[in-house]
Amino acid sequence: MRIAVTGSIAPDHLMVFPGRFTDQLVPERLDRVSLSFLVDDLYIHRGGVAANIAFGLAQLDLSPILVGAVGPDFGDYRAWLESHGVDTASVHVSATRHTARFLCTTDESQNQIASFYAGAMSEARDIDLTRVAAHHGGLDLVLIAPNDPDAMLRHTRDCLTHGYRFAADPSQQLARLTGPQIRSLVEGAELLFTNEYEHDLLLSATGWTRRDVLSRVGRWITTLGENGVRIESATEPLLAIPAVPADGVVDPTGVGDAFRAGFLAGLSRRTGIEQAARIGATLACIALESVGGQEYLVAPEEFLDRLRATYGTAAAAEIEHRVLTGRVSP
Repeated sequence: MRIAVTGSIAPDHLMVFPGRFTDQLVPERLDRVSLSFLVDDLYIHRGGVAANIAFGLAQLDLSPILVGAVGPDFGDYRAWLESHGVDTASVHVSATRHTARFLCTTDESQNQIASFYAGAMSEARDIDLTRVAAHHGGLDLVLIAPNDPDAMLRHTRDCLTHGYRFAADPSQQLARLTGPQIRSLVEGAELLFTNEYEHDLLLSATGWTRRDVLSRVGRWITTLGENGVRIESATEPLLAIPAVPADGVVDPTGVGDAFRAGFLAGLSRRTGIEQAARIGATLACIALESVGGQEYLVAPEEFLDRLRATYGTAAAAEIEHRVLTGRVSP
């Protein structure tokens, strides 16, 4: 199954300040703030929603097509993704802008000061999905993940115009998009991904009811954190999938991306919706126990043990046959 994953590609630069930001603020001078914080730690992780999802798909032995825009500084990151099985041939390289960056400093009270540099991501709007499809001999599914808003709208139009099946994942960009833009991104999607907060934000921004949304998409998949996943459609009963318990929460970065990767991997192997959600929940749990969105590896035996403990022997056996057969432990 040829899955094109469109969206952001952006390394995360995470710093830790061993104090509290609020202790450095002078109430009488909040109209002219000029502060510098000496940080103790700097962690640089490969990130970006599309890159994280593509990495997760490749961990389950698919060859996802990554579609996004980067700068000429992308070389090392490209090599990493390709070494893990991600096809980067359709990544656009800007001649003038650096790859997007997320920079965040967290203090001891978990307060954060963050900046996002879009950089080359703004050129993603110039990517033509018909060229991507022609290069790869067609596309079976396009995932439209958070990206430059104009790029998300263009990719959706391309899918509708040329008949590409697509999944909508507006997530972090819901706060930036207008109601009409969100409606354009959702209408006609085979799958719609949100978390619980985004579920309600989408309804509020569009003015649609739950029934309105379900009449416009094939299935609405809502992740609920430790409460699992809810899957709704206009024609089938609500499906609730429990989460896989984590041994310990290390870093929530990229957990939703890992779920999407596992879910799409299941669909590509024709497991059915319920089993696909179980694969997604298991991969999300493994990601939750690692630092960063691309720092985990899938060991088949461990993966099946985690899945079996939550969903039973029969579910694990089917997934082993359809998804993990032939895999060698890393």
